[in-house]
Amino acid sequence: MKHAGLSGSKRMRAALLALLLLLIERPTAAQPVPLTTPEGFAVPQPGTEFQFPRDHGSHPAFALEWWYVTGHLFETNGAHHGFQATFFRRAAPREAAATSAASTAFGRGQVFLAHMALLDGTTGQFLHQERLNRDGWDAFSRTNELDVANGNWSLHGTPASGSFALRGNIRAEARFDLTLTPRKPLVVFGTNGVSRKAAEPTAASHYLTFTRLAVDGALRVGERTVAVTGEAWMDHEFSSSQLGAGQVGWDWSCLQLRDGRELMAYRLRRADGSTDPSSTLAWIDREGRVTHSGPAEFSWQPLSTWRSPTTGATYPARTALTTRDPATGERVMFTLEPLAADQELTGAIGGIPYWEGACRVLDAQGREIGHAFMELTGYAGTMQGRL
Repeated sequence: MKHAGLSGSKRMRAALLALLLLLIERPTAAQPVPLTTPEGFAVPQPGTEFQFPRDHGSHPAFALEWWYVTGHLFETNGAHHGFQATFFRRAAPREAAATSAASTAFGRGQVFLAHMALLDGTTGQFLHQERLNRDGWDAFSRTNELDVANGNWSLHGTPASGSFALRGNIRAEARFDLTLTPRKPLVVFGTNGVSRKAAEPTAASHYLTFTRLAVDGALRVGERTVAVTGEAWMDHEFSSSQLGAGQVGWDWSCLQLRDGRELMAYRLRRADGSTDPSSTLAWIDREGRVTHSGPAEFSWQPLSTWRSPTTGATYPARTALTTRDPATGERVMFTLEPLAADQELTGAIGGIPYWEGACRVLDAQGREIGHAFMELTGYAGTMQGRL
C-alpha cells in the first residue's frame, strides 16, 4: 500500500537531510584548552588572575617569554632616536633539562637571548647587537618581580617608585641608562586574559603591556653623552607556542598617537600570503580601555619595500594601516613611515633575521600625528618551528 504523502524512501531521505542540516547549523564546541603542551610546558589558561609585581617576572613553566621595550628618544635640540631592548627566555626541551645532572648548576634548563638597537633618526645610522647566554651563566630572570639581565644589560622594576630601570649598550659605540614610568594602566590583550595566535588550542599567549611610558635618562653615542626624554612601549609576553600550522611570520606595530590613544596590530601571515583569522587590532583609549577587532575590520597594506643588502630579504617599508576609529565610527588610515630604511636585526647569533624599526605616524592628509614601532618577521625564512 502506498502512503498518501511521501514514500518510505523519500521520507528517509528527508529525515537524513534534516539531520544533516541540523549538524551543519549546530555550532561546534570549542576545543578544550589543555593544561600543557605535549612537551610538558604550560598553556595560557582563560580567566588567569595576574598578580603584580610577581607576574612582571619570569614564568619558567612556559617555553617562551620576552620582555620587549621600544621607544623614541629626543634630545633638547630636537634630535630624534629610536631604541629597542628585548630580553628573551627560552626553555630547553624538558628531556634535556631532566637528564642533565648539571642542569641546575650550569643553567641548562633555560637560555637567554637579548637584542639592543639604536637608530639616529638624523643620520640614519643603525646600531644593533645580540647576546646569547644560558641561565646562571651571565644571564637570569627572577620569578617574583621584573628583574632580567643578560650580561650588563638589564631591565628592573622598582615597585616603590612605580618605574622601571633599563640599561644597555651596543659594544663601545653607544650606551643608554633610562627610567621608564607608566603613564597609563597595564593592558592585558586578548579575550579573558588569553591572546590567541592560531586555531590550535595551544597557540596562544598571555600578553601584558604598558602602552605608554614616559622616558628620561642619558644616552651616549661615541664620546658624546646627552640627556634624553621620550616615550616607550613595553610588552611582556609568555607562551609555549606562538604560531599555528601554515603560518610563516607576522607584521606587528604599536602606534602612540598625539591625542593620547594607542593602537596595537598584528597580522599573522600564512604561507599562501593570506591573513590568518587570529590576526588582531586593538585600540587603547585615553583611560586605558581596550577595544579589539578581528582581521575583517582592518587592513595592512605595504606601500613600498626595502631589500636588505645583508640577508637579501625584501621587507615591507612604508605601510598603510586602515581601520575604523571606535570613537567616531569612521574609517581612518594611518601611514607608518620608517625613520630609516635599514633597521634590520640580522640574526647573527639567534639565527632569526627580522626588521624592527622606529616610524612616524601620518594621517590621511600626510600630517605627523604620532610615532610607532613596526616589527616584520618571516621575510628572511619562515618562522615555523622557531617559536
